[in-house]
Amino acid sequence: MRRGISVAAAAAALALAVSACGGQDTPTQPAAPASAADPAAVSGEVTWWDTSDATNEGPVFQQLITDFQAKYPKIKVNYVNVPFAEAQNKFKTAAQSGSGAPDVLRAEVGWVAEFASLGYLAPLEGTPALDKPEDFLPSPASSGKYNGKTYAVPQVTDTLGLLYNKELLKKAGHDAPPKTFAELKQTALDVKSKAGADGLALNVDAYFLLPFIYGEGGDLLDVASKKITVAAPQAAAGVKIVEDLITSGAAAKPAIQDSYTNAETAFKEGKVAMIFNGPWSNTDNLGGKVFKDNPDNFGIAPVPAGSAKAGAPTGGHDYAVYAGSKNLPASYLFVQFMASAESQAKVAGKLGLLPARPSAYTLPDAQANDMIAKWKDPMAAAVERPWIPEGGQLFQPLLEGYQKIAAGQQGSDAALQDVAKAYQGILKGWSL
Repeated sequence: MRRGISVAAAAAALALAVSACGGQDTPTQPAAPASAADPAAVSGEVTWWDTSDATNEGPVFQQLITDFQAKYPKIKVNYVNVPFAEAQNKFKTAAQSGSGAPDVLRAEVGWVAEFASLGYLAPLEGTPALDKPEDFLPSPASSGKYNGKTYAVPQVTDTLGLLYNKELLKKAGHDAPPKTFAELKQTALDVKSKAGADGLALNVDAYFLLPFIYGEGGDLLDVASKKITVAAPQAAAGVKIVEDLITSGAAAKPAIQDSYTNAETAFKEGKVAMIFNGPWSNTDNLGGKVFKDNPDNFGIAPVPAGSAKAGAPTGGHDYAVYAGSKNLPASYLFVQFMASAESQAKVAGKLGLLPARPSAYTLPDAQANDMIAKWKDPMAAAVERPWIPEGGQLFQPLLEGYQKIAAGQQGSDAALQDVAKAYQGILKGWSL
């Protein structure tokens, strides 16, 4: 944040930047009930599957639950932290069997359309859960819609940025972070040769591959024409940049398994100068050895640009209510509370996560955390993902292809062709 700009002004600008980012119903779905005439009279139990980080984020959400139960003493919330990597399939299995599904789920934005198309989510129109919908930022709000109905409301929004160690870059002769992929490679090589650390650590995960694909003007799909474009020349050019970063030594040899933790740990310990990550990692990073006593050393910038643009995927999480819940009135009130501007501002203040309501950015809790305003520029480069039922299934084939590329088992062209073929099995009737 530049000196002379207030936190409030920067936060308001961030909210504007975020807002600029750009099936079928089944008989099992209940009709949306009217709002409860007397919310204080609602009673029952609500089981919530929280898919956030259990160590760094979970305690903050548990405090919100305490606040909710103080407001609604007749409602008991059963908190269950479900590992994010397991949650999508675990919820589908439970919902399909009709046993063991939670009343409320913290869903990744890419899951909602699929769950709604399968009839697993309750529509929220006419319920307390869809409270002040005009206050949600457009892109996060769109992730909760399917076939003209709202099945989820935003909890947080996010994207990827380039996180960097300012001191290591300065030792390598760079006073500013790289703005292009060419500069990223050179800066990383300079750090390696001059600063006694690796320049760049890659997270071998499909989501983290998207900035390179977007940067060269590519995408996984062309939804309008129902065409699979993951192996098209633009996408392939982006993946070749990653391939070159690895083979040139600009990026440290990536771990194929648990690469996220390895990259994050190396960054926090000062063993690598740059990584791609999102605002959810703010608290974790600032607790690391090289940032804990020197938070000003922690830099945040937009992802570097390719030949077409700088772009990273729009991410985030939504609150969704299970269609088979036996406690719908209590579940709707819980979602209303957790998705409120006040709750989102508290989460922003404590964790540095970005609210999905513009009004939350104006509240003291959010303004107290200067990390929020620092994500203005990265969020301005966020690219909206396709909110289609198959969207959440696209990452596994791409992950497997990326792993083969990173391990040197397959070239990028062949790997992407395999991914495209896998997509044909997911997206029936789509062309290559």
